Amino acid sequence: MADRLPIYEVESAILAGAREHRRLILSAPTGSGKSTQVPQMLLDAGLLGRGQVVVLQPRRLAARLLAARVAWERKSELGGEVGYQIRFENVTCADTRIRFVTEGVLLRQMVQDPELRGVSALIFDEFHERHLYGDITLAQALELQERRRPDLLLVVMSATLDAARLEEYLRPCRVVESAGRTHPVQIEYARTPSYLEKRPVWDQAAAAFCDFVRSGGEGDVLVFMPGSFEINQTIEAIRHCEESRGLVLLPLHGELPPREQDAAVARYDKRKVVVATNVAETSLTIDGIRCVIDSGLARIPRYDPYRGINTLLIEKISQASADQRAGRAGRTAPGVCLRLWSREEHSHRPARELPEVKRLDLAEVVLTLKAAGVADLRKFRWLEPPEEQALAHAEELLTDLGALAPPRTPEALAGEATGGPCSTITPMGRQMLAFPLHPRYARMLLAAQERGCVYPACLVAALTQGRDLLLRNVDRETAALREELLGPTAASDLFLLMRAWNYAVRKEFKLEACRRLGIHALTARQVGPLFEQFLDIARREGLEVEPREVADEALQKCILVAFSDRVARRVDAGTLRCELVHGRRGTLARESAVQSSPLLVAAEIREVEGKDKSVNTLLSLATAIEETWLAELFPEDLSRALRCFYDSASRRVYAEEQLRFRDLAIGVRRIEPPPADEAARLLAEEVLAGRLTLNEWDHAVEQWILRLNLLAQWCPELGLPPITDQARRDLVQQLCHGAFSYKDIKDKPVRPLVKGWLSPQQQEWVDQHAPERLTLANGRAPKVVYDAANPPHIAVRIQELFDVNSTPRIAMGRVPVLVHILAPNMRPVQITQDLAGFWREHYPRIKQELQRKYPKHAWR
Repeated sequence: MADRLPIYEVESAILAGAREHRRLILSAPTGSGKSTQVPQMLLDAGLLGRGQVVVLQPRRLAARLLAARVAWERKSELGGEVGYQIRFENVTCADTRIRFVTEGVLLRQMVQDPELRGVSALIFDEFHERHLYGDITLAQALELQERRRPDLLLVVMSATLDAARLEEYLRPCRVVESAGRTHPVQIEYARTPSYLEKRPVWDQAAAAFCDFVRSGGEGDVLVFMPGSFEINQTIEAIRHCEESRGLVLLPLHGELPPREQDAAVARYDKRKVVVATNVAETSLTIDGIRCVIDSGLARIPRYDPYRGINTLLIEKISQASADQRAGRAGRTAPGVCLRLWSREEHSHRPARELPEVKRLDLAEVVLTLKAAGVADLRKFRWLEPPEEQALAHAEELLTDLGALAPPRTPEALAGEATGGPCSTITPMGRQMLAFPLHPRYARMLLAAQERGCVYPACLVAALTQGRDLLLRNVDRETAALREELLGPTAASDLFLLMRAWNYAVRKEFKLEACRRLGIHALTARQVGPLFEQFLDIARREGLEVEPREVADEALQKCILVAFSDRVARRVDAGTLRCELVHGRRGTLARESAVQSSPLLVAAEIREVEGKDKSVNTLLSLATAIEETWLAELFPEDLSRALRCFYDSASRRVYAEEQLRFRDLAIGVRRIEPPPADEAARLLAEEVLAGRLTLNEWDHAVEQWILRLNLLAQWCPELGLPPITDQARRDLVQQLCHGAFSYKDIKDKPVRPLVKGWLSPQQQEWVDQHAPERLTLANGRAPKVVYDAANPPHIAVRIQELFDVNSTPRIAMGRVPVLVHILAPNMRPVQITQDLAGFWREHYPRIKQELQRKYPKHAWR
């Protein structure tokens, strides 16, 4: 059967390219057989010599199933000539010639053995998915091939590739394309846009399945859903359909046990419906699929380096992923793909997924690269470089963990000036790399050696590597039983997991016993081998792994060492809201056992999408900590800061001394009285913002300030200092000095302070040249109104202007005063700066009109 696969049509081109260039790009559609046949071609053609071909797969499920398939084709036992190696499992032997691995495994091997002795060829499968370790490992392999291993054969394979970019990156190389023999797939879109669809996505998929069957559709059905929850809901929805009678319904995702994964890809006499995550999108071939029902959704892991949190939200897949999924329906016969979104929506989806190097936490891979001798990450041979912030955050975290130390050589300082810090790996960092874990947990194990608690620390690490051990949102009966058997409280959620696992061990992982306590039995069973593996690694690294009695405090401190950048403080006892270092906020998980602790550290911070589509930042796997531990473990990160603030409720300034861990306030002490200067500044800000009113700062004070400022403009030779905005701020602050509340300042005298801005002589000039009242020729003294945007003016009745024949002036005679001439009823009849003209040209007419209305008033 293998020789009938489409990939054999280009076998000669593959082998010729491999011999000639040692670098090969192979583009072949889904189902062509490239994943299983190309490694066998290389082996059977003698291109491996006595060495091994390593096939890199992005997913553990694919690595295991592909290895099993190739072993079956070669009639050998799995683990013999053909084997696989994933992060916590190694099914190979000394005679293995074809080894399927996940990408991180190979990169670690390259650190331990830079020459890759015994490896003749590397195959990067499904490279279009742009997994982080695939990018990194390919770059390292190119360096190895160019510098020390020109014989090393590199093959990059995918169904869809950005061939131009990759060819430029790998040049010189050979590109081979296989057209394959896929059958046509009819694409059908939903009539209603997904954003208008009210039904859950699993009900939509079930309806599409029923339509397919009722219309006479034949063959097996593959349904794509974003996660295990949606998969289970979909299976239940389809099971209740009449059209599913007699069909086999099977889930497929990475968390299933191997037996159930194998069942999903097996052949049956009956028709089957497989509901899968995107693990079925590439690599795996499920024979007999004639219909694909695509939700268009996937859970996409991302890391936000600005907030230091992981996200796993349901997102819309790209057009490229949708095409990959659709291709699963055309393997053996013409098929159909039913997309649960509209054609218009499809045009707005991104062409490809964002590479993982741009969206995942880089800490582990950065540590691996540093161990491999990469001094400057900014000059690394990236196929596509990551964001600078992500690199910087990874190095910062590793430095905090003690895994990296920035060198202080002149060359290093020059590197910092031109392209970021060139940190170097420390002996502790190399020790951490021995553990196939995130650097946080590796650091926790090393800290545990100092405190004699390696054994429980290894268990904590094992408990956190897979899916949740304890089911969430359990009923009251289960919660009560948990409290009875596991204890009502714990200093850490991780301690509760340890108790739950020990309970499952005592019950021999029996399903009913685990179910009663809401324990995921399969996860509990998987913890044991991991625990033993971590103990073995720790033992090889010289750590004391024998179990012993240790205080909880010792393990709590180890957890704190690993997660010091996730220290959190409860905002108040009435809610679960927390503040974290780096200005972040989150909510402690409702099921957490440490809700009474004011200080905690969260081993897990993630954004989750609620049922109402809201996004919440949840803090889980929390551990209670003490303030004194921070002083013991991170003395250089503790500081005291004085904080003054204005309380609008009491209208008073308060002061407190804050104890800060980095930028997080973890303790507060009230200071009385507050510092006078800061209190004055805060009160002044409230006054200037108009939220507090000074009773004595009235219109007359504002007019005096305006008189001064205008006169300073009109007569600059007087050298008067104007009251600017800053000067006004200084005056108000001076007025508030010595006060701590609004009560202290609201009735304070203002005028003496404001006038004190000038010397007595300067005050006299203001009164003389910008007077408050202007003495007219007839002895009258009307009030002058000053305006920043208009000329100064007086308002007087006509009778009060008799014998005043010229326009009055101020500011050494430079500024004419605008005269508002009023009738006896105080309404204006004329506004002028030319009194002589008024008397001559306008008064006779106005007099005639007004004399009739007001005969008793004197008229001249």
